[in-house]
Amino acid sequence: MSIWEYANPKKFMGWTGPVLTWTFILGGVSLAVGLVWGFFFTPDDFRQGSTVKIIYLHVPAALMAINAWIMMLVASLIWVVRRHHVSALAARAAAPVGMTMTLIALFTGAIWGQPMWGTYWAWDPRLTSFLILFLFYLGYIALWEAIEDPDTAADLTAVLCMVGSVFAILSRYAVLFWSQGLHQGASVMRAGAVAGDTQERVSNVFAVPLFISIAGFVLLFVALVLLRTRTEIRARRMRALEARMRRA
Repeated sequence: MSIWEYANPKKFMGWTGPVLTWTFILGGVSLAVGLVWGFFFTPDDFRQGSTVKIIYLHVPAALMAINAWIMMLVASLIWVVRRHHVSALAARAAAPVGMTMTLIALFTGAIWGQPMWGTYWAWDPRLTSFLILFLFYLGYIALWEAIEDPDTAADLTAVLCMVGSVFAILSRYAVLFWSQGLHQGASVMRAGAVAGDTQERVSNVFAVPLFISIAGFVLLFVALVLLRTRTEIRARRMRALEARMRRA
């Protein structure tokens, strides 16, 4: 059986039903455990104090903001190459979720940055690319709403998604391209210590609940995208039915 058969709207609606329920449950439990553990059962950082605990919201949201756009890019490319309508609808469904993640990342980053940098906002390369990514999310959603023909909208938003992917990549790797930025380098995937390595790492006491929070964000993102994609499929069916009734 080909994997593309699961992209058939009828089969998609069939297998995503039970998956959706369990994904919501596992995501909710993971997020609750990660946040409660992180905010209430981890010590204050020796330099940042209790402010460091915003990491349990900021880092997962920032990761999902970038990866949501990458997911949209992959779904859009599948639409362009194979013309699977479910992939286009999945990309459309992911956009508001990704935009919300980007907003959370920007807002929590501002709260975290104020005591660390002395300001809520700085035109740091990563912050700036994240803001531009948020604007691309807005433009992507607006373009879908502005075009009546769904196939044309899917084609044009796919092009926009490809262009916006540049800023998704910059948001992830800006600290490597511009060393003068305020934002620190990668530390989440660098838990522990290695002799001779001067790069700061997330201590294990913070890393474990952080990874649980990240898992919760990932699972909830998947659940929300599945739920919204199912809604988009139903809405598409309703529009097709209304069009048939008008012709009759």
